Amino acid sequence: MKYSTFILSTVIAAAFAITSCSKRSQTTGWKINDKKNGGFMANLNYKGQQTGPGLVFVEGGTFTMGRVEEDFYREWNNTPRQVTVSSFYMDESEVTNLDYREYMYWLERVFDIEYYPEIYNGALPDTLVWRDKLAYNEVYVENYLRHPAYNLYPVVGVSWVQAMRYASWRTDRVNEQILIEEGILNHMPDQQDADHFNSEVYLYMQGEYAQQNKKGLKDLRHNSQFAGKEGRPARIEDGILLPKYRLPTEAEWEYAAYGNIGNREFERLTDGNKFTWNSNSMRQSEGRAQGDMLGNFKRGRGDNMGLGGWLNDQADITMQVMFYPPNSYGLYDMEGNVAEWVMDVYRPLNFEDVSDFRSYRGNEYETWDDDYQGIGALEMLIEPQTDDDGNIRRLPGQLPVRDVTEEENLDRRNYQQADYRDYQDGDLESSIYYESGAPDEGPIMYEHGETSLIGNDVRVYKGASWKDRQYFVSPGTRRYLHQEQSTDYIGFRCAMDRLGLQSDLKRRKKPKQPKQKRFKPYRMSK
Repeated sequence: MKYSTFILSTVIAAAFAITSCSKRSQTTGWKINDKKNGGFMANLNYKGQQTGPGLVFVEGGTFTMGRVEEDFYREWNNTPRQVTVSSFYMDESEVTNLDYREYMYWLERVFDIEYYPEIYNGALPDTLVWRDKLAYNEVYVENYLRHPAYNLYPVVGVSWVQAMRYASWRTDRVNEQILIEEGILNHMPDQQDADHFNSEVYLYMQGEYAQQNKKGLKDLRHNSQFAGKEGRPARIEDGILLPKYRLPTEAEWEYAAYGNIGNREFERLTDGNKFTWNSNSMRQSEGRAQGDMLGNFKRGRGDNMGLGGWLNDQADITMQVMFYPPNSYGLYDMEGNVAEWVMDVYRPLNFEDVSDFRSYRGNEYETWDDDYQGIGALEMLIEPQTDDDGNIRRLPGQLPVRDVTEEENLDRRNYQQADYRDYQDGDLESSIYYESGAPDEGPIMYEHGETSLIGNDVRVYKGASWKDRQYFVSPGTRRYLHQEQSTDYIGFRCAMDRLGLQSDLKRRKKPKQPKQKRFKPYRMSK
């Protein structure tokens, strides 16, 4: 095994050495990055994807996704199946109130609330989710989001749609900061309305941020508009900008929650985790905290935190992130504290109707609309793009999009239409419309709000929360809620794709348990 690891390391090191030292094309023999040869440019010294702020690397692999606990709800919605998850990055902890308030502040500062009140107001968490007809929770309504006592507590009252927009905003702010640190862009603190940095506009409409350009990158192309002293903007080929922050897929979340990388022996997993920690117990097994809960969830009716003077999990509602021990990936609160949104559209999974590689339901294929409502490319950045119901689809300063059409994809075999959220739901014979015929629009099997609580706008959320019992601590459990709704027990964390090399060679050895951060024993001796 040591010999194999050495060979793999040598091959990868050699590949890096060849690409970094070679200046000629292996195909034509022409020099690369040479102005005399036409200026074809390539990054031959790429060292791999950097880890974005707040993220940890999750090395992918195969695992059994689905129910492992007894299905006492008898929903039969999660048949176990083996799938492969690509390597990816995931937030170390849940997005906090402090994180989300930074986003709200940016929206309020950039978008004039007089002209675009719906942008800021649409991002506000619903603080009224704390109200209970038979409980007094006004203290949380008034304080939970904004009081510094709750700065590091997970944000709640956020819908799936709001979480996705937060992830999009975070992508732009992180990439803008990277370009500033690389000396490519200047700070632009007075961004206003459409005149703000957007990663997609920067990449696909090169030159739009010329006024923010500091020195740019060298451009070797003849007759290039960026061949002067100012240089050119960064491109995808440079490998400087990070991929998008987004919500994790259900498969990614479940895989990361189990943290089975800490239990493997080389390529064998003999004892997989039942929960997110390397134990089948719900309690600390040693030390001064022995007997205390490993996460923030509800032990039983009327028991949210244990006995006064000897509180078991230290939390009546949510708890500050990173208080409890992490799993083997270094991820905190994957079970307990708050349940978390994932990207997937909900469907009962009681048969093998999902891909076994990068499993995900919810694809809606779009493309840039370079003639949105007959407006030129630059002008359409100024106003927000709305859907048929008047809801904002894209903010000012973002590229308008449209759904792909079947006509432009007739020759494709892998997809033709734009919306695959209800793919393989069933045929006419299995629907309630068999006698009268299928409806003109909408899914056949599921009509949300009419015949079912399931629909194309219903999303999966995973994990246990401070309100949940032990059953939901198992990562295989799944629930669903409409994407526009929110609760006092659902939060979220972001993920990011891993580009290129999937392996972390350090993990070829038996991994050590990550050090615990901020975690202190509950019972402090004098």
